[in-house]
Amino acid sequence: MEPHAAIVPVRRLFRAENRDFLLLLGTTLFLVVFGLVMVLSSSTIESHSENEGFYGRFIHQGLFAAVGVPLMLLAARMPPRFWKRWAWPALIVGGALQLLVFVPNLGYAYGGNRNWLLIGDFSVQPSEFVKIALIVWVAWVLSTKAGMLGDWRHLLVPIGPVAGIAIAFVLIGNDLGTAFIMIMIVLGCLFFAGVRFRFILTAIAGIAVVGLLFAAGSSSRSSRIASWFGGCSPADLSGSCWQPEHAKWALAGGGLFGKGIGNSAIKWNWLPHASSDYIFAIIGEELGLIGAIITLLLFLVLAIAFVRIIRATRDNFARITTAGVMVWVIGQAFVNIAVVLGVLPVLGVPLPLISVGGSALISTLLGIGVVLSFARSRVAVDERAWHPVLARQR
Repeated sequence: MEPHAAIVPVRRLFRAENRDFLLLLGTTLFLVVFGLVMVLSSSTIESHSENEGFYGRFIHQGLFAAVGVPLMLLAARMPPRFWKRWAWPALIVGGALQLLVFVPNLGYAYGGNRNWLLIGDFSVQPSEFVKIALIVWVAWVLSTKAGMLGDWRHLLVPIGPVAGIAIAFVLIGNDLGTAFIMIMIVLGCLFFAGVRFRFILTAIAGIAVVGLLFAAGSSSRSSRIASWFGGCSPADLSGSCWQPEHAKWALAGGGLFGKGIGNSAIKWNWLPHASSDYIFAIIGEELGLIGAIITLLLFLVLAIAFVRIIRATRDNFARITTAGVMVWVIGQAFVNIAVVLGVLPVLGVPLPLISVGGSALISTLLGIGVVLSFARSRVAVDERAWHPVLARQR
């Protein structure tokens, strides 16, 4: 045995991962810890009001984080071919789970949205796992058809009907916010795959027409959009404007430095979903403008990590999948923040890695784990190119 061969296992055991891997992993873990702190601070009153104890939601979120982080690290160990192999099965299983929300005594509706499964004391949102399955599947299709993307027919079939059915299942449950994020994901994958921009614009125009018709079919959605366009009258403050207005008051009350962790006044049942959809308002109230800006910067660092991995990879599948996860996590974060700031109408999407919600946290960590696996595979390729024994074997 050549002496160099014995070095390989040792190098693999003790080597440091590349900077892109560490940047993405470190920022993700920091956001998860920060999210747990903010869930603890923002959820105590809500949790007590729902007879879950003061720390019920925080304990649940901690358990989900304890499951999600190891899953992320396990996903990071998988080779890229693993995700290609399971692209179709994952999408089929995700679609089947999404259909179960319509089964009586199993599906669970809240706030007019039927998008949860109730299993014992836990609720599961299948659409969160459909997101990652859809990303991997679309990336697999686009990478397989890399030389045919100039023909719109190869984009329409099978991406159009399959992605359309997945999104339609969510829309049937009246979850417009999740459907909006899924549409963003598909369009983002198309863009980063190099699809002609006129095809994407055509798709956006068609989706906009369907979205307006869907929004007009609900009085609740129509009133939220009308309030967003026309502003809030005093009569609206007890209805569709309650959340947006109280969120703005929370942000304004925080000032520059905030009131301090745990000192929010608006979380005392004045702001519905303070620990989920509107947790950014609590961040602004307790940590002030500085804390809100730091939160934005953390997502910016996360975006930089994604972009660095996209630029470093030479594999179309890895690049498109990474782009899809980036559009999902970063896009959803800025949609959530835009809703809190009043830039967008109320859509009901959580702040990734921070808001309370087990399904959202685990699925997001799993998606980031997939991207980490691409960053790790690049390390393995670089090591193989460096090592004299392995280089000769090529």
